[in-house]
Amino acid sequence: MGKKQVMVPVNEVDLTEVKYVPEKFEAPHLTGFWFKLFVKVMEAPLIGSLITSHLKQKNGMTEILKNTVIPEVPMFIPQFPLQDPEPGVVCLEEDGKPEERVDLALKCLPHYDPSSSWNSGSGEPFRFRYWKIRDYGYAYRSKFTTPSMVAEQFISAIEVLNDKQPSAPLLISFDPKEVRRQAAASTQRFEEGIPLSILDGILIAVKDDIDCFPHPSKGGSTWFHEVRQVNIDAVSVSRLRSSGAILVGKTNMHEFGMGTTGNNPNYGTPGNPHNPKRYTGGSSSGSAAIVASGLCSAALGTDGGGSIRIPASLCGVVGLKTTFGRTDLTGSLWEAGTVTIAGPITATVEDAILVYAAILGSSPADRIPLNPSLPCLPDLSSNESSNILGSLTLGKYTKWFNDVSSTDITDKCEDVLNQLFHLHGCKTTEIVIPELRELRTAHTVTFGSESLCLLNPDCEDGKGVRLTNDTRTNLALFRSFAASDYVSVQRLRRRIMYYHMEIFKKVDVIVTPTTGMTAPEIPESALEVGETNLQVVASLMQFAITANILGLPAISVPIGYDKQGLPIGLQLIGRPWCEATILRLASVIEEFSAEYRKKPMEFYDILKVK
Repeated sequence: MGKKQVMVPVNEVDLTEVKYVPEKFEAPHLTGFWFKLFVKVMEAPLIGSLITSHLKQKNGMTEILKNTVIPEVPMFIPQFPLQDPEPGVVCLEEDGKPEERVDLALKCLPHYDPSSSWNSGSGEPFRFRYWKIRDYGYAYRSKFTTPSMVAEQFISAIEVLNDKQPSAPLLISFDPKEVRRQAAASTQRFEEGIPLSILDGILIAVKDDIDCFPHPSKGGSTWFHEVRQVNIDAVSVSRLRSSGAILVGKTNMHEFGMGTTGNNPNYGTPGNPHNPKRYTGGSSSGSAAIVASGLCSAALGTDGGGSIRIPASLCGVVGLKTTFGRTDLTGSLWEAGTVTIAGPITATVEDAILVYAAILGSSPADRIPLNPSLPCLPDLSSNESSNILGSLTLGKYTKWFNDVSSTDITDKCEDVLNQLFHLHGCKTTEIVIPELRELRTAHTVTFGSESLCLLNPDCEDGKGVRLTNDTRTNLALFRSFAASDYVSVQRLRRRIMYYHMEIFKKVDVIVTPTTGMTAPEIPESALEVGETNLQVVASLMQFAITANILGLPAISVPIGYDKQGLPIGLQLIGRPWCEATILRLASVIEEFSAEYRKKPMEFYDILKVK
């Protein structure tokens, strides 16, 4: 009696009365024998439902889903109001050839000075930097090296990594002959003076939930390729192939994207290149690690709950999530989802711009929101860029911003905001974001329900016992959600969208740390059987899931390190369809953060030209 609550209509909420509740998730942390036992108990018919009910009750989900009247109508996919056009941009044709979009993107970048990359005898102190895509292109055109020579360096490094024990492969599907074939074709094009684009000869890896023929798509599992065949490339992959990229294989991942650490007992858990005893973050774990280690200029990931931005942040590279509908998910495991989008993980922001230009293009019209504008890129070659930056207003919810595991994170993020103001005139203003706990519940139920739709038929067919313990635990929770729960959280999605669209009337970008913690340690007992640690999951996803449930563009850019030498990322969340704004801002942040960039402990220089 007396449990019923009625939410005030969203347009009547008094923001001055909003109280921030620190992020906290109550659940056991288990590995080893106790984790295996917990999975069996969770899957037991009676006691399992009691445990999931208790977990939902302790974490406020029952109150939201069962006891609360939400007056808004459901929003089943992100729906956006019309947006003002971005200044200082170059628009791209979605229906044009990928290589033509890449060439146009290349013209948007600042002037390329080869001496800044190749003149090592200049007398300047050494400062670590990643080779950029334009560095590879210059090396190929200048005949310093060839795509085939670079491919051989890559193959040798991967074979060394694959021989390590315990197993921790970055690629879980890799064919040296296929890499050599693509590299030979690229080398010939350069010899004939007809490269397809600046991406020709660039090594790019693909996450294991995106189709890349002839490789299977397993989603990090041991069996999904048995029930789903791959006959052609995913749309995003075909666009990269049309641009001349060398697709090196399928990267390791947290099984079916159901985790944020990158733990995978099926193939081995990749270590963080900055500290192999730490997690890479996930679920795009192998994609981030293969870029951070210098082996690839870029990798494709999918982002359903920060799965691109989280590993990018933890590994010290760039991760871009585009507006929902901006890239076509056809040919991925998540092509029917409403929170997941494909995007690039790259060593630098300019590389993210080039790869984004290649892969962009709307999803089929029956499952995307109205896109009233062409995709745009920031014109970084223009002198007007500085003036545009000075006109930007950044929104910061301080109590949320500061709710992290270490002051190292907030200190670094604050330093960046201060530099943006002093160097470029970017103003930061205080904002309030209500109902963050409700947002977390909305994401959990939506992503969980979509995951069940993907896996339930095969689980019912007996494949469920072949899933990892982590996945089985998540599915046990997801199965406890009712149809009414799904409708309720879509009502919440509409409320949360309203709050953010009101915020974007006052600010251009919302800024947060990318994650609430830096890379967590990998428990030795978790390597064989996995682990469940929902406190870590919640901390890693804390700032990321907003962009997923609302379909907003967001980027993580590396800004420094904590006292343990682990990377820290800053997240920029933009207005719908406004990728150009966050890319412009990320570019200048990267520029003044570059002096702090460190060479990872595990790094391979495959562009060996001297």
